[in-house]
Amino acid sequence: MHPTPPPPRTAHDSTPHDDDPRGAASHARPPGRARVVAATAFAVITCAGVLTGMPNLLIDPWRATFGWSHATLSVAVAVATLLYGLTAPFAAALMDRAGMRRVAVAALGSVAIGAALTTVVTTPWQLVLAWGVLVGLGTGAIATAFGALVAERWFTTHRGLVTGFLGSATMFGGMVLLPLLATVLDRTGWRTATLTVAGGVVAVALVAGLLLRDRPAGARRTTPTDVVPRTAPGTVHRTLTVLRAAARPGPFWVVAGTFAVCGASTSGVMMTHFVPAAGDAGLPATTASALLAVMGVVNVLGTVAAGWLTDRVEPYRILAGTYLLRATSLAALPALLGPGVTPGLVVFTVSFGLLDLATVPPTIALCREHFGADGTIVFAWTSAAHQIGAGLAALAAGTVRAATGTYDPAWWGAAVLCVLAGLLCAARLRGRVAPDRVR
Repeated sequence: MHPTPPPPRTAHDSTPHDDDPRGAASHARPPGRARVVAATAFAVITCAGVLTGMPNLLIDPWRATFGWSHATLSVAVAVATLLYGLTAPFAAALMDRAGMRRVAVAALGSVAIGAALTTVVTTPWQLVLAWGVLVGLGTGAIATAFGALVAERWFTTHRGLVTGFLGSATMFGGMVLLPLLATVLDRTGWRTATLTVAGGVVAVALVAGLLLRDRPAGARRTTPTDVVPRTAPGTVHRTLTVLRAAARPGPFWVVAGTFAVCGASTSGVMMTHFVPAAGDAGLPATTASALLAVMGVVNVLGTVAAGWLTDRVEPYRILAGTYLLRATSLAALPALLGPGVTPGLVVFTVSFGLLDLATVPPTIALCREHFGADGTIVFAWTSAAHQIGAGLAALAAGTVRAATGTYDPAWWGAAVLCVLAGLLCAARLRGRVAPDRVR
């Protein structure tokens, strides 16, 4: 006779079951310490967001300084975006072996060094190495999957809400802080602004080293990500084995494919090319950055609200609605851009901000529902798809701009992709929950 296993967990069941070993450690998670860890993680992820959003401000100054084309500069941004996503699954596994604090501090160091080196580059390949590789690897290790890991280890209730809060840090850094950076850039130049950001990243690294903790004191290694072996070969093997099992025909490809569209329509075109596109329409960079800042503030509200809804509503419904509404906003953008801020552009800013990262909490919930104990690592692979989509879209948008002199086809293409993603979520993700896979 085999004991009856506990019922599978879903996104709507954030409290441990009585026989779930996670419940035994829940008393070791003092609310004060958990909040400190979450706040520190928010600051760390914000750094990733700042560096992800900076190309919005840097592409035009880079062109003026080096004389390189949009397409050439987009290569460095695309490499950073791709590595941002591909690093996440291995970083999540490495955090189990070396600890979240050590990996986060090392990643912040890579980001600071890469950003600082950008100020002394003289050739395109050096820019790709400094910004594309060092910044890309560092930001990928401390992005959305890192936030999902913090929520998984430190919170047993309201996990969707916490996931939304930490998920919003990326856009908070990439958008809300842009006007301040734009002001520094205008007054002191792009090199000083970049070095200022590098110094801020070092400061956050020091804070993370002091306050970030891997898990609650006395808690056993019993969260889903804690089943990853501690040896380096086992960590890599585990990460790849989870991918191989998840990549069978089924929900993974729908979740990953639609999340790739999310990356293409946000990080790929919006965060990388909105300011240059606004400049083409006659809108000053400082004004366009201020709109992104408003978008970032609203994004925090939208992402937290999506996390709250994910604890209560079927995730596929949230995703389908988000993608379809985002498509409407993107399709309208070319007609709204102009030399001034109009009511229509304000409506776009608010609506896109609400929808920007609202896909993150329901996507994480779907990974947990469909893949159980492997859900966090699967989400990290899904995040890789997100960044692949973002990198390809960033490169495509820059190429389209260089070839046609306008970004309009890029916005319309992103809108079409969002329509397809919304229809896929509605048709293919309804009520399809799979058991835990890799053991």
